[in-house]
Amino acid sequence: MSTDTTATSGETIEICAVQALSVERGAAALLPDGTQIGVFLLDDGSVHAVQQYDPYSETNILSRGLVGTRRITVEDEAHEIPTLASPMYKQTWNLETGEVLDAAGAQKHPIRVFDTEVRDGVIHVATAPRPLPGSAA
Repeated sequence: MSTDTTATSGETIEICAVQALSVERGAAALLPDGTQIGVFLLDDGSVHAVQQYDPYSETNILSRGLVGTRRITVEDEAHEIPTLASPMYKQTWNLETGEVLDAAGAQKHPIRVFDTEVRDGVIHVATAPRPLPGSAA
């Protein structure tokens, strides 16, 4: 397993060993302030963490979401991005940014993303989320 790292800023907390997660499945975790998050290990070895709260169903269920990919084109260049779909109503977010990709006809509600880092086989997650997509840094 590589030590894939996403840029991490601020304080982090140890969540679990990478081996404790199943590939392409989420696991729920609790941050010190009581925030619930979903942590995902993808088949490329990257680890992602997002808020557990689904703003559409208003339940803490996103760790049970469906992981996938979506092909997007930026400046005539195709990219695959990891996605997370709500297990309730199937809204889809960019797992890297929290941006809504498909609101299923509803108003767009981005989700919070937390920086992650793998150190010596252990997943560490930032205790504070990144700014929401489209908000000032």
